[in-house]
Amino acid sequence: MCRLPRVVLLISLLTLAVSAPPLVVGQVPSAPSPQVQGAPAISGDGVRGDSLENLTRLRLMIDRGQAADALKQLDAMAAQRPVPPGVNRLRGLALYSQNQFSEADTAFASAMQQDPHDQDSVQLRGLTLFRLGRPADAIPLLEAAHELTAQTRVDPNYVLALCYIDAGQYDKARGAFAVQYGFPADSAPAYLLASRMLLRREYLPIAQQFATKALELDPQLPLAHALLGEIALAGEHLDVAISEFEKERVRNPLDGSIYDRLGDAYSRTGDYTKALQSLQRALLLEPNSTGPYILLGKVLLKRQDPASALMYLERAERMDSSNYITHSLLGQAYRSLGRAEDASREIQISQKIQAASEPKLETVR
Repeated sequence: MCRLPRVVLLISLLTLAVSAPPLVVGQVPSAPSPQVQGAPAISGDGVRGDSLENLTRLRLMIDRGQAADALKQLDAMAAQRPVPPGVNRLRGLALYSQNQFSEADTAFASAMQQDPHDQDSVQLRGLTLFRLGRPADAIPLLEAAHELTAQTRVDPNYVLALCYIDAGQYDKARGAFAVQYGFPADSAPAYLLASRMLLRREYLPIAQQFATKALELDPQLPLAHALLGEIALAGEHLDVAISEFEKERVRNPLDGSIYDRLGDAYSRTGDYTKALQSLQRALLLEPNSTGPYILLGKVLLKRQDPASALMYLERAERMDSSNYITHSLLGQAYRSLGRAEDASREIQISQKIQAASEPKLETVR
């Protein structure tokens, strides 16, 4: 059973990475087949002209957010015997767009049974099984139809790689990510890329192993030490994190994000003097990034200097008013300065933003 933070991260990643893919239902041949005069045209996949027109219209309804209305008509068409080609596939898409993943899986399975060569339904069912939390079942389908097509809005190699990760097949995940980015599977960039993705999913030990392997293959690889620092920071190994960030700083002295991460690491160790120095350096290199301003405000609050903290936090809020952490820290600064009304306002704003941004668990019906 997954720990809650990992579940939340997984849901967040899924919401960003996989969106309801549009469906193409059959293609009209370049020349009409011979037919009896006055009879409806028949497409190459056996769909009557009037049915093809209806399916195209229903697909447009789904794309325009009218999936529920389209589904009523598709249910009626699915009750016909035999079921017109393309109906089950389109029903699957309509159900998928409404987050009814179990029903969508059944529809795509019916489409595959009706036409074993329907690669669109194979791929879409793989994506659906991934959304259902069944990566092992999704893998063979995505392996069979893993090319990016007009039917999907996300590269299936990415979803396949995520399935491999959840199934513990890390080398295969690295290979899938490498294909997506055009790297040789056993190259240093492929190992570093896979390490980054594994860190996002909180697979810290294997992420560290892959990043270390990347450095072994290419000791001068940019950002490898930075990634090892991020992994160490995520595991609260602060001394290791600082060491790795310092190594990256020497190699890449103009990267403001490295100083930002160093400031965060030093702050966590309680070395606020070095934290402030690193964050000021980050600010000079990245004046349009809110991160250093927020961290400076946080460090100054810990140093009991709310007036100085307020200056940085108000600047961060002007740059980005949608960050709940900024408003929370502003509330702390105002409270320390005796401005109770302002503090209450900022805390309420922070809570409202945080509640609105929390990922919602998707109901599988």
